[in-house]
Amino acid sequence: MYSNILRHPGPTPIPKRVELAMAQNIFSHRSEEFVKLYQETTERVKPIFGTKQDILLLPSGGTAALEAAVANTASAGDEVVVVTVGAFGDYFVSICEKHGLHVHKLEKEWGEACTKEDLIDFLKPLSNIKAVFATYNETSTGILNPVAQLAEAVRDHSDALFIVDGVSCIGGAPAEMDGWGIDILVTGSQKAMMLPPGLSLLAVSERAWKVIETNCTAVYYLDLLSYREWAAKGMTPNTPTVSLIMGLSAVCDLIEEEGGFPKTVERHEVMKNMVRESMKALSIELLTSDEYASPTVTAIRTPKGLDLSAYLAHLKKKYHLDLAGALGHLQGEVFRFGHMGYCFPSDILQAVSLMEAGLQDFGYSFESGAGVKAAQDVFLSSLKK
Repeated sequence: MYSNILRHPGPTPIPKRVELAMAQNIFSHRSEEFVKLYQETTERVKPIFGTKQDILLLPSGGTAALEAAVANTASAGDEVVVVTVGAFGDYFVSICEKHGLHVHKLEKEWGEACTKEDLIDFLKPLSNIKAVFATYNETSTGILNPVAQLAEAVRDHSDALFIVDGVSCIGGAPAEMDGWGIDILVTGSQKAMMLPPGLSLLAVSERAWKVIETNCTAVYYLDLLSYREWAAKGMTPNTPTVSLIMGLSAVCDLIEEEGGFPKTVERHEVMKNMVRESMKALSIELLTSDEYASPTVTAIRTPKGLDLSAYLAHLKKKYHLDLAGALGHLQGEVFRFGHMGYCFPSDILQAVSLMEAGLQDFGYSFESGAGVKAAQDVFLSSLKK
């Protein structure tokens, strides 16, 4: 049986080396071996976040870490702003509302980014805002919000914390948490971090810790003060995902061997441009503008006359290429091409070639090989730089 070529925005393919690392003999999470693993690995992750703060590891999916960020910084009745440009921004709204927060929702049309000016205009009439929540990379639309600029807007026009969901891009996009002024940055293991689901990572600024220390919301499993206390000892308060942390160490090896994290970011940028130019060459529209396009996932509009559901099923059955459909009201109108983590320009060329084969099967009119050539031109051009 053939294995599918997974080009989803998560979960993503796992490097064999990472799989082997996770297959090592398990040991106690209260042992000296674990303390060494935890301390060394979290230190190596800091450049990926762009921070000198401790990296906290939660045995959870990314959503739990997002809820931890909400519950530890705000209490019922507090006023917060949530920037939403798609499905996962709406998740942040739901989490905040579940915790009884008064949510001011800055909502943009799906496929558009939130600009600094948008946020400044939204914040001006508001006061007593406890936190501003935003999604760095919106998985549902392939938008990369300009979070460095959004952080500046928050700083200049409020006293709020700035809390960012980086689940679908940290590990593949630039991140300068300290330099940009992000107070909490969250990601998950199953995206650009090249791991299976089940581990979330977050970092907290000194400013945010002061708020957390005085916050009155009762939390237990997601108590970040407890995670900070145990992290100082090289451990976690609850049973951690030891095997995933072994895998995370191997991920750090791979990033360092690539030439360091900036090289990893460059690779993702090249793959983004390969996908976008290949679709343009096939006269297939993209959901987002080039200016705010994600380096980890591209949202592609359904070509006119194409039965998208049948096309995606056909690609998976005949060519073993597994692309993702859309979320929310974009279902049927858009599909998503994931290009993050353990993915390389050669993988993009393979996927575009198979997409072309599928389009031919469905009678879509285009110049055969045009998409592959466009992607290849981007790749070869990148090698000359």
